[in-house]
Order: sequence, then structure tokens, then C-alpha cells
Amino acid sequence: MKGFRASKKGASLERVRFDISEISLLARGNGAEVLLQSIEKNKLFYIYPSDNPNAMEFYFILSGEVTCEIDGEKLIFGPQDHFTAQGLTDPIHFTTLSDITFLWVVTEPVFVHVSKEMSSLMDIVKKVEEKDRYTYMHSDRVAEYAVKIAKQMKLDTVQLELITQASYLHDIGKIHIPESVLNKPSRLTDEEFAVIKKHPADGAEMLKGTVYEELCPIIAQHHERLDGRGYPFGLTKNDILLEAKIIAVSDTYDAMTEDRAYRKAFNAQYALDEIRSLVGTHYDKEVVEAFEKVLIEEGKI
Repeated sequence: MKGFRASKKGASLERVRFDISEISLLARGNGAEVLLQSIEKNKLFYIYPSDNPNAMEFYFILSGEVTCEIDGEKLIFGPQDHFTAQGLTDPIHFTTLSDITFLWVVTEPVFVHVSKEMSSLMDIVKKVEEKDRYTYMHSDRVAEYAVKIAKQMKLDTVQLELITQASYLHDIGKIHIPESVLNKPSRLTDEEFAVIKKHPADGAEMLKGTVYEELCPIIAQHHERLDGRGYPFGLTKNDILLEAKIIAVSDTYDAMTEDRAYRKAFNAQYALDEIRSLVGTHYDKEVVEAFEKVLIEEGKI
């Protein structure tokens, strides 16, 4: 039935095993995650303050016992006990008194930070950047700019997370492009440019069937342009996702302000002026205005 998903015992979207712990992602949606975690006896773990003061973490003990100290008082939690963390100012450390298993519900995505699937995808991104010596740390910078734009536009938590993840992975499809094309110092031939134009769709295809499949349309659209002259689909205006429009501006700005095989980097003001000149045809006006505010606040223009 649409909107309903059932899973049998032991099933999960993804599972990560460490030396002393195992974490399974059971469900995710609207920025929240439900995780199942097991930790061995006599091990320490921590709950850290979140960067987001509104984020809530809920823990429900299924088996085993764990202890912590709060304001000088020692607390012990066992099966069917639960506790909540929101607005923490200091970390809380716990010690497992036995092997323990608990449900962990958090209102912001955290599994991405330990996900082997995301790690393997990021490994491919790093290989792309190794192939193209002029794009080292490009995805990190694009993610940084995109998140700042999104926050300036006051987008919600779900959109912020989608933009962050898609920004890191937006060029993953370039793994299929030969180094000779990526690093060519002269003008690309039509055939070479046709190869370049495949990378958004290739990247989206690489994410199909993974936990991060919802990022596919954003990655596929990050080179679309408002006037329909982008690629790979020639989408226009409102047919292009806002997240993709934000990554498009961030991607272009970073490309212009870093050295390339065929030219030296432009300064921030020049890059922004060029992007502003293409508002309405290539780039979304609200996105560019938000980015301009970010650059002004940071003293870059």
C-alpha cells in the first residue's frame, strides 16, 4: 500500500558495524531518523550537544543496562526505560553495564556521518577530485556555499539536509569522464562536451537503489538553466528543483573563483557580477540575492 512499509526482524535500510557497536538505520523521513544501536558491555558512549538547539534525541532501552551521571546523581537505565536529550549544553557520557540494545529516534539526520554507503560514495567523489587536480575540495566548498544560501533563504531542516548531501555528491558522475577531458587546457570538442554533459544523469543513476536515492533529481538537475539551455533534460524555470538551483549558483561561483587548467581564478566580486548578469536566464534571482547577502556578510565583496 502506498505510504506504508513493513519490514521483518533484522531488516534495515543500512547497517554499520564498528568494533564495539552496531547501528542500523530502520527508517528515515522529513529530516528524522529511527535507529537501532547495540553496544558491548563496559563501553563508553556519549550524547553530544547538537548544533541545532531544536533537535531532539529520544532513547528507548530494549535490553541491557546503562548508567550515567547527571548533576552528581548516578542514574541507571534498563529495559523499557527511556530518556530524551534536547538543548544540551555539555556532553553526557554513558557506561554500558551489560551488552545493550536501544532504539534511537532523532529529529535530524545523523546516520549519514557513519554510513558506509555514503562513505563509499564520497570515496568516488574524492577519486573524481584526484583525477581533476583543479577541483580538489570542490564539493566541500560547494556544500559550504549551498548551505549558507539555504540558511539565508530560511529553508527548512529537510531541505538543508538534502542540499548538503546533494552538494557533496553533485559531481560523482564525473568518475566516468577521462582525465584527458577533465584536464584539457584548450576548448573542448563537441564530442568531449557531450561526455561532460552526461555526468549529472550518470551521478543520479549511481545513487539509484541506495538509501540516498531521493537525491537523484537534485543531482540530475544541477546543470539545468532557467531558459532551458542547460543539461541533461533542458528543463525550465519551475521545473527545476530549488535545491538544484542553489547548487548551480554555488557550483558556478566555486568554478570561477578557483584556478582552472585554462585560466586563473577570478575574484569574488567579478564572479558574482557574472552570475548576476545571468539571473533570469541561467540562475534564480532569489538564490543569487541570498548568496550576495552571504558574501557581503562575510566581507568577500
